[in-house]
Amino acid sequence: MNKVYVCLIADLLHAGHINILKKASKLGEVTVGLLTLKACGELNDIPYLDYEKRKEVLENISMIKEVIPQDSASYKTNLTNLRPDFVVHGDDWKDNNQKKYRSEVINILKEFDGELVEVAYSSDINNMQIKEQMSKLGITTTARQSRLRRLINAKPVVKILEVHNALSGLIAENASESLEDGELVTFDGMWSSSLTDSTSKGKPDIEAVDTTARLTTINEIFEVTTKPLIYDADTGGKPEHFEFTVRSLERTGVSAVIIEDKTGLKKNSLFGNDVAQTQDTIENFCHKIKCGKSAQITNDFMVIARIESLILEAGMDDALKRAFAYVEAGADGVMIHSRLKDPEEIIEFVTKFREKDKTTPVVVVPTSFNSVTTDEFADIGVNVVIYANHMLRAAYPGMMNVAKSILKHKRTLEAEPDCMKIKDILELVPGTK
Repeated sequence: MNKVYVCLIADLLHAGHINILKKASKLGEVTVGLLTLKACGELNDIPYLDYEKRKEVLENISMIKEVIPQDSASYKTNLTNLRPDFVVHGDDWKDNNQKKYRSEVINILKEFDGELVEVAYSSDINNMQIKEQMSKLGITTTARQSRLRRLINAKPVVKILEVHNALSGLIAENASESLEDGELVTFDGMWSSSLTDSTSKGKPDIEAVDTTARLTTINEIFEVTTKPLIYDADTGGKPEHFEFTVRSLERTGVSAVIIEDKTGLKKNSLFGNDVAQTQDTIENFCHKIKCGKSAQITNDFMVIARIESLILEAGMDDALKRAFAYVEAGADGVMIHSRLKDPEEIIEFVTKFREKDKTTPVVVVPTSFNSVTTDEFADIGVNVVIYANHMLRAAYPGMMNVAKSILKHKRTLEAEPDCMKIKDILELVPGTK
């Protein structure tokens, strides 16, 4: 019989998939290339179900002879090995971000006289529409919490945006941009910053806003979003207190907590040695990490260690020594920070860290070294990029300009171009209509 190849994610199996499989099965014996988590990440479509669960569903469909992994969004490896007579796919990939893979498939099939068969796209039902409808219903605590680890495992780099209230959470949830190649890019998650949370409440960034108040804000954000959130816990406090913080965050559905290896009253890292800041000992901080890890219940929650050695000019060797010690103590990731505009020392740290540790997630916050792109970070081995304070920093100048305009002109006419239309606000907030 003819050999037929169909590539699927099959996270949410629907009538559109069945239609493609019916067409494929009429042409011959069907092999499904099931996209792995890594391959899904290349398409920016992270499945809710893991590979084995998706595979089990497909293996019980009589139209399918075999299910094999497709480890890349590219079909090249599987097509070269199988040399199918037909590849069957929906015709929607002619114009979206998969069109480059379509061209690749056509060229490969020419090598052995294979044929591409395209099925009319089911515009009335597709994965994205279903997922959008599901997101409107909300997300469970467990599903949200586990998503960060899946994103880190799937994508070259995870993009996280600072949020300080529910409205900024909606922006992080819905902001998107279509690139020249047709790829639609979005933020993958949110960052609850102690700086912006305290500033939005009119309080100094010295841990004046307690965990309870911050969790109230996070719950408000979670009511209108579905994306995972990383929590900035400053130093984490005493180890005994950090245990309770971990339990509270985990219970709420937060995916990860980042704690910095400093002691005493919180001082913003971007001050560096311009103000008195003390770094904790490696032994003490490792103990705090172990306390946090022992307190968590699920395997999904992450404790990430933030290293302040470069901020406090303790040197690269000290930063690397601490990084490896913190990972050994159980940290699920390390964050390296710098207040220099030149990214050279960040690049040096990541490069040297990756020489010994290929797998532990590395996090950066490029507030100062802001010329580096997410693609460039991915190339050197960074897993997570956090844009840590830009939503609040963008909001304040806009509000101040409008306020001054109203005072100056004694009316709002001149300020209107700088304001969002009321209609747009009503459409932004779910349930307003």
